[in-house]
Amino acid sequence: MTFHVQRDARTGLRVVVCDDAGPVEDVSRFLESLTLRGLSRYTVEAYAYDLVVVYRWLEMTSKRLEQLRAAELLEFVAAERERGAAPRSINRRLTTCRLLYRFCTGEKLSGGPGAASVSAYYRGQGRDRDLGLHAVKRVGDLSLRVKVPHFLVEPLTADQVLLLLRSLRRYRDLAIVHVMLLCGLRSREVIDLGVDDVCSEDSRLRVFGKGAKQRVVPLSDIVLEAMHRYVRLERPPRCRDENLFVVLQGKRRGCSMTPAGLRRIFRYRRKEPQLSNANPHRLRHTFGADMARAGVRLPILQKMMGHAHPQTTLRYVNLAMADVASEYSRAMREIERWYEQST
Repeated sequence: MTFHVQRDARTGLRVVVCDDAGPVEDVSRFLESLTLRGLSRYTVEAYAYDLVVVYRWLEMTSKRLEQLRAAELLEFVAAERERGAAPRSINRRLTTCRLLYRFCTGEKLSGGPGAASVSAYYRGQGRDRDLGLHAVKRVGDLSLRVKVPHFLVEPLTADQVLLLLRSLRRYRDLAIVHVMLLCGLRSREVIDLGVDDVCSEDSRLRVFGKGAKQRVVPLSDIVLEAMHRYVRLERPPRCRDENLFVVLQGKRRGCSMTPAGLRRIFRYRRKEPQLSNANPHRLRHTFGADMARAGVRLPILQKMMGHAHPQTTLRYVNLAMADVASEYSRAMREIERWYEQST
């Protein structure tokens, strides 16, 4: 048996379907409950795709969800590592599996012999290690998780940004790159932007982020000018959707862009060796790093980027090695000047 995600024709919701037996009823009820709780459709879809991976593993190992034990999730972790899944993806799927188990059985996934428990916060009860602002509660029994490595944010360089902008041939694409580079929007946020979300009089942009959370970000003159040129010169006068960025040619002319269409803008540019790491989310990283370099305070940057937790925003404060080397060189020149004056 194989599992996949498809859209239910009656409800319009995503469901997990087994090719031999049809929709998985427990999963359908679980996803429907998430929708009723108000979670965005993108979040519900992410749960559905994670559960496809879980059910494929259950089928491969001849296990049943209601008979699952926490110790057996180590086998799932091993299988995911063998597939090359990222640690964050594995942790998300572990959480989704535990949530579905509790939804179906009404109980937490029990441990038993062989269950690996996460070590408690090694310094005990105290304050969080990043900011020192929030009290950390002592946690007794923690769920199985995979250690996630911490990587430095590597933004695009100024030369890469200029090369990317010069390679674009449409005002729409220029406006998209500017709004991601100078406003820090996610790919989905760009696609979901509506014409009415742009307020030219106040130079601000209304954004609907993850979890249907709304925020307002300021617009620079450069971004406004790029948007105005696109709307005035390229955007079809009669579009099928109210989205700001639409398809400009073909049968879907005037329809909203898709995530694949947005990625396509960058895919061809990445063939250039100097732009091999240029992708939509890299522009958001560049925005965060540029704001941190410019001295924007952490709470302001967190609000502009729509982060739920300040720890996420801190990644942009921990600058890349190129920034560290640059500051080190500047400091060394100053130190050498001091010593030269003293001799």
